[in-house]
Amino acid sequence: MSDKQAAADFLLSHDNYEILTHAYPDGDTLGSGYALCLALQQLGKNARVINTNLPKDFVFLTEGVTDQDFEAETIVSVDVAAESLLGSNEKAYAGRIGLCIDHHQISRVPAPVRCVDPTAASNCEILFEIFPLMGVKLTKQLANCLYTGVSTDTGCFKYGNTTSRTLRIAADLLDMGIDAAGINKVMFDTKTKKKIRLEQEIYQGLEYCADDRCAMIAVTIDMQQRLGVRDDELEGLASIPRQIEGVEIGFTLREKEKNVFKISVRSSRNVNAAQFCAQFGGGGHAEAAGCQLSGTLEEVKATLKAAVNEVL
Repeated sequence: MSDKQAAADFLLSHDNYEILTHAYPDGDTLGSGYALCLALQQLGKNARVINTNLPKDFVFLTEGVTDQDFEAETIVSVDVAAESLLGSNEKAYAGRIGLCIDHHQISRVPAPVRCVDPTAASNCEILFEIFPLMGVKLTKQLANCLYTGVSTDTGCFKYGNTTSRTLRIAADLLDMGIDAAGINKVMFDTKTKKKIRLEQEIYQGLEYCADDRCAMIAVTIDMQQRLGVRDDELEGLASIPRQIEGVEIGFTLREKEKNVFKISVRSSRNVNAAQFCAQFGGGGHAEAAGCQLSGTLEEVKATLKAAVNEVL
């Protein structure tokens, strides 16, 4: 399923690429998208990245990418576990993806060519191994993109998905002269004052259930609007519930539109987050996954509490 040579052959034999990232993009999907775009342009092909939005902290990934005018012929998705995760791009691209490159345990994107490697800690690890098969030269900017994905999807190498393979790849990227400390500071150690105020309110609303083995937090549209918090400032909130001693599974409920919530699930090794989310049409990794639920905040909380009581 993780045939990297097949993915490389596909990328070499087509042109005029649109590269899809998932909605509410993180460092791995964006790092993958812009790394692949740079690689294809290096080979003389046309390529562009299609985002639902580009958070300002990730603008540096676009450095060196050339704006090209062309009619798209080939669609590739990177770090997208299901077409429903394309957000506002789903309607335009569903059923059109020719190559899926992904690392999620539960990966449902229908594509003629699929390169899915759940053993990879990040999607950028897979691209790091595909690029040499394409004859792509690793540049400093390519390394910046790949490192961003590797670092963010491993929590700066502290999550359980970090492997010796991950660290070897990171070492090779560091050898390219990237500013790893600078990237990590932006990704992990910098918060706006508005985000701090939001976190204060989130902690006040934190709830426990299942004998305190589950914790959940929520961010509503009202909270975002009242505090003036941008979408890109919500990155990292999902780790809050899992940091609490004794919590085996944590939920972060984020209201995307009125009574529609994106659920980010983080778990210990005792609970499979991907399997939990699968019952609601979602997916992801064993310890980090997501899904979507509709209803009022209290109704969504009740649904999650009932489901987690079955698991725990």
